[in-house]
Amino acid sequence: MADGQKKKKAPLPTKQQILDFVRESPTPVGKREIARAFQITGADRIPLKAMLKELERDGQVDRGRKRRIARPGALPNVAVVQVTGIDPDGEVLARPVAWPADAEPPRIYMAPDRPGTPALGRGDRVLARLARTGEDVYEGRTIRRLAGAPKRVLGIYERGPDGDGRLRPTDRRVKTDFRVATEDADGAEPGELVQAEVLHTHRLGWLQARVVERLGRLGDARSISLISIHEHDIPTEFSPEALEQAEAAQPVALGNRTDLREVPLVTIDGADARDFDDAVWAAPDDDPRNRGGWRLLVAIADVSHYVRPGDPLDRAAYERGNSAYFPDRVVPMLPEALSNGLCSLKPKEERPCLAVEMIIDREGKKRRHRFIRGLMRSAARLTYEQVQQARDGAPDDMTGPLVEPVIAPLYNAFAALQMARERRGTLELDIAERRVILGEDGHVERIEPRLRLDSHKLIEEFMIAANVAAAETLEEKRQPAMYRVHDAPDPVKIEALRQFLDSLGLSLARGQVIRPKTFTQLLERVAGTPYAAMVNELVLRSQAQAVYAPENIGHFGLALPRYAHFTSPIRRYADLLVHRALVSGCSLGEGGLTPEAGAGFTEIGAHISMTERRAAAAERDAVDRYTAAFLADKVGAVFHGRINGVTRFGLFVTLLDSGADGLVPISTLPADFYDHDEARHALVGRRWGRVYSLGDPVEARLMEAEPVTGGLILQLDEDGAPSESAASGAKPPLKARPRRKGAAKAGTTAAARKAVRKKAKPDKTPPGKTGPSGKRSKAPPRSKSGKATPPRPRR
Repeated sequence: MADGQKKKKAPLPTKQQILDFVRESPTPVGKREIARAFQITGADRIPLKAMLKELERDGQVDRGRKRRIARPGALPNVAVVQVTGIDPDGEVLARPVAWPADAEPPRIYMAPDRPGTPALGRGDRVLARLARTGEDVYEGRTIRRLAGAPKRVLGIYERGPDGDGRLRPTDRRVKTDFRVATEDADGAEPGELVQAEVLHTHRLGWLQARVVERLGRLGDARSISLISIHEHDIPTEFSPEALEQAEAAQPVALGNRTDLREVPLVTIDGADARDFDDAVWAAPDDDPRNRGGWRLLVAIADVSHYVRPGDPLDRAAYERGNSAYFPDRVVPMLPEALSNGLCSLKPKEERPCLAVEMIIDREGKKRRHRFIRGLMRSAARLTYEQVQQARDGAPDDMTGPLVEPVIAPLYNAFAALQMARERRGTLELDIAERRVILGEDGHVERIEPRLRLDSHKLIEEFMIAANVAAAETLEEKRQPAMYRVHDAPDPVKIEALRQFLDSLGLSLARGQVIRPKTFTQLLERVAGTPYAAMVNELVLRSQAQAVYAPENIGHFGLALPRYAHFTSPIRRYADLLVHRALVSGCSLGEGGLTPEAGAGFTEIGAHISMTERRAAAAERDAVDRYTAAFLADKVGAVFHGRINGVTRFGLFVTLLDSGADGLVPISTLPADFYDHDEARHALVGRRWGRVYSLGDPVEARLMEAEPVTGGLILQLDEDGAPSESAASGAKPPLKARPRRKGAAKAGTTAAARKAVRKKAKPDKTPPGKTGPSGKRSKAPPRSKSGKATPPRPRR
């Protein structure tokens, strides 16, 4: 600059320039920051101040804490937020506490807390520092928790070097170990699974806990399910009054019931089924006006005869809401004297039932139906595999005599029902399920995919038809109904799905009415392509969750205007309510609804929807832990996998041969800074341009498997590039490769090694073990988020 030459004064910014600066800032800004950004000094600050006041008066900016400026509706730097849940990718979501109830809140993704603090859970309130990362999207970091730590914790008791005990939590959301003083250990031995009370005191830097219950040694393989049961607070003990009532129950005489004992009804369930609550039969309709039509009979255990409103068994069943199924055990809704005894449709034994007789035409359209209260005697207890083999021409000694009189008519009637299903156009997702097979010692023998046979579909269609008939009858009789409702997808989720499909060259027309068949046709287009698994997962994520409610909004996934679960009253409280309403509405005797029962259906629906989610989450956790135990001796091996979740903190990969899911921490990816592209479900490297997208085939090395929490830590093998066989799908998954020397620790940071116990896990999903018909499938659900695999939607 020449001597005497004055520094050129920066021009005042326009209002639009100021607005752009404010909108692009991740946090609210002050007048000084604006002045500094536009090099405004001296007297020019006066017109800047006037301009900012004018923008505020016009409503184009807001002034918040310390008079800092932000775009209208923007959140302040610091705010109190409440955790609302976990998204499908496993990230913790929150919303501002001070936000209008009728306004859509911005999305806040809470960053993981520092080690040594419990993970945030639904309902927790925290004072958080917020930074805007997109339009109405923020990242939050906890400053101070406003909610207390857990009152109780389940964990493994271990002995510390100072002689006192240590409690290692089984729940990965609890990110700290606890110190247990010798006098508070209740005699626990190292390696025991215990439940402890958190004392909310510190000693030598440790949180303190007191053992209140000893549950057995972790070395017992069967303790794996026990961890999940206790972690999710699933009731396991019945009251003495309920047990006494169940033991006192007696068989039912024919009386005024319809005699169905000569009808060759059969039960068809999984080989590992422990209760049998539905039986089926079909025969050609002999009405000449319905040529090619069929007469169907679906008989269901008459639980309402034994469990009356308000009695001890009813209170126990309501508390549980449903049975929960694990690889090694069942936590039943009803005591064994009923669930496996008088209410189980065992072969050759007389059992009371509530049955629906349906007449359908040759195309599966129902002409009429009626409900009856009867006494039946099952002709046989069959498995899905037995029935399918008999249909395929390989009957065994049991099914051989039943092929022509029983099995063939069932399949023919099923063909008619399938035609009706195809006409109405249902949502048909292709989501794999896994099955854990235990040996006699309780340890995992193998993990295999769950086959879906025509015999499974047969039972589903019969159950769906019966459930529809139940809903129709309750409406006709003006009875309170506990519907199974499934809302249409959220338009916001559909738009996100549409944008992602556009990136693949797939169209989902904007503005069209979305129907179940819309998704099915999309899935048919991608079947057999590299995108098939990914698109199935994204379509599942776009769906609402099915729930129980007395207000009918229809069932989107099944394309049905009315639907109510009727077919499993042994294991679902909703079905028991439907049975009682049918008994009352059809004047079928005692055990119906009380006159005031309908007034409580809204609250009951919310409760049993919660217990269903609770059981599904516990079942997923147990399967994840069994899977981690199965893989524990394969650390260092390399497997084919596929990316099934993309988050800000890493990738979730599903191993193709076992269905197990593990975390690839972002810190173990090839050196770069990775941006999370939410729309593309991808991590994108800024410097080298590497892209890791949902659905990509990869090879992953198993770095850690932790049976206590069920978590796996993976690392992409070599440079993370998929092999030809993985990409093409032409070859089966890799066999476990020999471990390289030192491979178990290679590339694993301290944070990654701890993440198996510390990462947050979503509680989602929709629905797991109940298929579209309400018929129980023993396969645990697969999930899309976090470590757990995505479930088939509960229908």
